[in-house]
Amino acid sequence: MAVKIKDVAAHAGVSVGTVSNVLNGRETVSPAAVERVRAAIESLGYVRNDAARQLRAGRSRSIALIVLDVGNPFFAAVARGAEARAADDGYVVLLGSSGADGDHERLYLDQFREQRVAGVLLTPADAGGDVVERLAQAGIPVVLVDEHTADAEVCTVSVDDVEGGHLAVAHLLAQGRRRIGFVAGPLATRQVADRLAGARRAVAEVEGAALEIIETDGMTVLAGRAAGERLRERTDRPDAVFAANDLLAVGLLQALTMLGGIRVPDDIALVGYDDIDFAAATVVPLTSVRQPAEALGSTAVDLLLRQLDGELDPSERQVRFRPELVVRASSG
Repeated sequence: MAVKIKDVAAHAGVSVGTVSNVLNGRETVSPAAVERVRAAIESLGYVRNDAARQLRAGRSRSIALIVLDVGNPFFAAVARGAEARAADDGYVVLLGSSGADGDHERLYLDQFREQRVAGVLLTPADAGGDVVERLAQAGIPVVLVDEHTADAEVCTVSVDDVEGGHLAVAHLLAQGRRRIGFVAGPLATRQVADRLAGARRAVAEVEGAALEIIETDGMTVLAGRAAGERLRERTDRPDAVFAANDLLAVGLLQALTMLGGIRVPDDIALVGYDDIDFAAATVVPLTSVRQPAEALGSTAVDLLLRQLDGELDPSERQVRFRPELVVRASSG
């Protein structure tokens, strides 16, 4: 039989109200009583019925985070930042990975709504969809993560990916490279499109420079390796490549240097994007555009909690970080 709060109270020799005060961290209980209650909880193996407590309080202590690909170290870092900030206020983060699939995203959202999460942090599978509106109608606050919108009413945390693309390609051009390849991933992805826009802007600023778009099916190491194998067979290869993320760049490195005998950066200079944890440890340390991934996650939780507390000023709803170029051996 499950141990109830009245059992804890009887074992500790205190009232049910005192046990409730201890469980909820209220400071109205004497240290001696707190110790007796904690000892009773430990002895009896009491586990609080948090779902029932949330229904009574009208507010959950869990936050949903849905990202495009939890296997991408960038999103893993976003989750770390979100978890750390949520824990500061006694919340937990429930993580879902949509795989950039709208149907999977809707399934997660339905499940998290049933669990009465306090709010949702979301990197949307479809940036042009109506998910924010649907969540708002259900009374669930939402913060878009690694996404920006012109709607000033929507809370967002993002990085200026146009500037990031410009940083990457301007750096390659400054090394004297003129035939730039952009290994893109799906161009319909907003982040990829913005990075491409920045790359195009940098190329337009330098006479004689040209940009070639090399699309891939995904943004994984395997997709990058496939793109690198195609480049390896060409005689008209670009002399520099900007990859839309570091996973693509790692695959390119594998195909070009380990399998193809092409020298990086001598034959092809290479820049990635995200500056994931192992970018500095690749066979040729990877130059990358750094996004503050953990700060994105922690800032998103902060915005959400301030929404819940009614303390968020409308002018503070959208936070945009600036990217940083981290130069290593792969670009010369």
